[in-house]
Parts: sequence; C-alpha cells; structure tokens
Amino acid sequence: MSTPHFWSTPLRYLRWASHEKPAILFSLIIGTTGPIALVSLPAIRRAFGDVDPNPIPLSYPVPTGPRVKPQGFEDE
Repeated sequence: MSTPHFWSTPLRYLRWASHEKPAILFSLIIGTTGPIALVSLPAIRRAFGDVDPNPIPLSYPVPTGPRVKPQGFEDE
C-alpha cells in the first residue's frame, strides 16, 4: 500500500500546494502557528512588561460586625 504524498515528502507537497491549492497551504500554516503561539506568547508578553491582571473575585466579601440599618425608609 502506498503512503500519501504529504507524509512521504512533506516539503514537496507544500511546494505543490503553494502553487495549485494555496488555501490548503495557508490553512496548514495557520494551523501550525496556533500551538506555537500558545507556548511562546506568554513569555513574549512578559518580556514587553505586560502583567497578568488580578483574578476576579468569586464571592462578595462578607463585612464583619453588625449590619447597619438604613434610616429614613420606614413605611409607617
């Protein structure tokens, strides 16, 4: 059984795809830059001085002490 052209000669396939089917070539290029960017971009961001923001609080802080009752809203 013969192997597909891409796995037997990937550079030759990419050269053919750049001339005959550029959409396939560009989709392969964009698809490979995703995992590379996932690994390299955080280090590049920190090198330029960008810091991660503080995490968003997941609960409302509970005040200490007795609750202050509002004044001036009596219905009577």
